Amino acid sequence: MKRIYLDHNATSPLREEVRAAWLEAAAGGNPSSLHAAGRRARARIDAARERVALALDVDEETVHFTSGGTESNNVALFGSMELPSADGSPAALVTSAVEHSSVLEPARVLAARGHPLSEVPVDETGRVRLDALETALARAPVRLVSIQAANNEVGTLQPLPHVARLLDDVEGARPVLHVDAVQALGRIPLDWGAWKPDLVSFSAHKVGGPPGVGILLAKPTLGLRPLSYGGGQEGGLRPGTEDVAGIVAAALAIELAVDEQVEYAARCAALVNALHADLVRALPALRVLGPALDTARLPNTLCIAVPAADELDDVARAAGKVIVTRLDLEGLEVSAGSACASGSIEPSHVLLAMGCDETTARASVRMSLGRDTDASDCQRVSAVFQKVFGVSHAT
Repeated sequence: MKRIYLDHNATSPLREEVRAAWLEAAAGGNPSSLHAAGRRARARIDAARERVALALDVDEETVHFTSGGTESNNVALFGSMELPSADGSPAALVTSAVEHSSVLEPARVLAARGHPLSEVPVDETGRVRLDALETALARAPVRLVSIQAANNEVGTLQPLPHVARLLDDVEGARPVLHVDAVQALGRIPLDWGAWKPDLVSFSAHKVGGPPGVGILLAKPTLGLRPLSYGGGQEGGLRPGTEDVAGIVAAALAIELAVDEQVEYAARCAALVNALHADLVRALPALRVLGPALDTARLPNTLCIAVPAADELDDVARAAGKVIVTRLDLEGLEVSAGSACASGSIEPSHVLLAMGCDETTARASVRMSLGRDTDASDCQRVSAVFQKVFGVSHAT
């Protein structure tokens, strides 16, 4: 039985050309050493940084390599918020209720340390309510606003140009804008001119790169405080010996993803539309969670409420992972909510913030397509759902 992998928002398999680049660069050498092996390693990192900067159309000095999107988000939040204020008072932070846990959890830690925190609500599609954001910005002097570019669970694109305009209108110092763009890379245009970000996070393994390598774009003028100390690597922002091979491979993966973005997005959008049509024929009561398919959204992502959830036993209703396991036994690899929270029996915080009840939030399935997904894969999905949930095709 051929297995169908539809969990690319969790991780996308390592590309063969990226694997080859990793192996070639894994020859050894500490990039901080002055001998020939060290200089070769340093040159590889310098070339990778240039490659990333060219692919993303940013200045090289803004590119910092990290261990992944989670570390990039943590450095962005803690590094910004724990800088001293001019008057000594704790700075305020604003984020949204549907952010990834690697943003929400640091934000809540900062709140426990005394930083006022506003978690802006969203509408039923997962889109940030701009009126609520405007209110949050007016409550107190805000140092940092962290809003994701695209939601990993339901595919919602946030209105970053409107967010940027609201920040421009803030009296006094403009708040720093951090954008978690982990799910956006290689899937939607990165519109720096409209978004006006100061900090941006990426993760290589979402685009066929190696796990364990992330990117944080950070303007040098921010003067971020590092999370750890003990070396001057990455401009002092992320000390420790760099993963040369991982960085080289990540740079290639990012370059390829950006080069292929237009074709990838169009192909995935067409496949998602066809997949949805097949599922509706098999499951007439199926409901898409998040933005409608004919609106701006992540082109590769489809999150649905399983219409047979009411017929499932109590254990299945209590944990989306049981539904995922049933599908997995039939060769279909999908996700229930965020992969980072897949071991939890708690309902998706994203779906709850969108107004879903707990049963729907627990019995949701996310399918995310990748560069190797084809029409035959998608055609099998409805048959698998039909078999697992015992629903026959509508005639």
